[in-house]
Amino acid sequence: MAQDFYALLGVARGASAEDIKKAYRKKARELHPDANPDNPEAEAQFKEVSRAYEVLSDPDKRARYDQFGEAGVGSSAGGGDPFGMGGFGDIFDAFFGGNSPFGGGSRGPSGPPRGRDVETVADISFEQAVFGCTTEVRLRTAVECDDCSGTGARTGTTPSSCAECRGTGQVRRVRQSMLGQMVTTSACGRCGGMGMVIESPCGTCRGDGRREREMTYTVDVPAGIAGGQTLRLGGKGAVGPRGGMPGDLYVHLRVAEHDTYQREGDDLVTDVVVSIAQAALGTELTLTTLDGEEVLVVPPGVQFGKEFVLKGRGVPRLAAAGRGRGRGDLRARIVVEIPAKLSDAERELLRKFAEERGEHVSGGDAGLFQKIKSAFS
Repeated sequence: MAQDFYALLGVARGASAEDIKKAYRKKARELHPDANPDNPEAEAQFKEVSRAYEVLSDPDKRARYDQFGEAGVGSSAGGGDPFGMGGFGDIFDAFFGGNSPFGGGSRGPSGPPRGRDVETVADISFEQAVFGCTTEVRLRTAVECDDCSGTGARTGTTPSSCAECRGTGQVRRVRQSMLGQMVTTSACGRCGGMGMVIESPCGTCRGDGRREREMTYTVDVPAGIAGGQTLRLGGKGAVGPRGGMPGDLYVHLRVAEHDTYQREGDDLVTDVVVSIAQAALGTELTLTTLDGEEVLVVPPGVQFGKEFVLKGRGVPRLAAAGRGRGRGDLRARIVVEIPAKLSDAERELLRKFAEERGEHVSGGDAGLFQKIKSAFS
């Protein structure tokens, strides 16, 4: 049975890439076969956790997984990883900080790093969540420096290749151990893993290649979205230093409450208040829905809590949720209103009504009200 990759790592669906990496490292240390010898269950869990990280650490795979589930990323870890464990590089990342003791294939820093992911909140109305909308979010984030075009170098100059690492951003060191020669790879200390050195930094950004600025982004909100869900805008996060790729922007949606309707899954629910006489004799009411007005026919003798269902007048189903297309229903729930105060004429009419039905009522208002409430509960 397919498992939730987020649950395997113990993170929320809106977790950042850094949170996912931290969670994976913790789980990997706990479940690694070396730490659990002769424990096939731990080994199996280790493979599942590694598979989850392999998908969620890749922005493209994660987006497909969020939309289509495991079917969107295939049932194996990929042709290059026959063990379904996300590659040995990830394992050595967790235990050796990216320096494989076997040398080669290191995944250490090289070139300008990717910018950080950014999170913000968008407030939308109840109707906008139901029918979808386009909204804007404003935030301060790192953008490319205009004066140096993101290079970090002063106008008229360019970064030069680092002499120590020869532009690779990495240095390799060989040392002897009881197992023989071991090669480790780490970020170059002179260029910080960038591979390039700036002799004349840009005066505006001081060599960073970016500046902080308030930005406005347009967000397409799909119909049927729910409060608390998150939309990902790829490449709209902070740009990386010196021309590094930008991170992603995660927009958390906050949906306002509606005066009349509540949402239950894909259904809309509302209370329809009727009087004692309307409940007993029946009536026709005009129900204002999100699509317009509808006539609701209430039959005689309707009981408290009775629901009338208007098919297809609820919330559109999100395609990514895997529940098919269409809309939920609108459920109108009957609430019989008991009058708090009665005139002398109304009290006499109700007393005659009770006598006609052979029902005993109290002489006081409180007893009469309790009797009416009991009749319609």
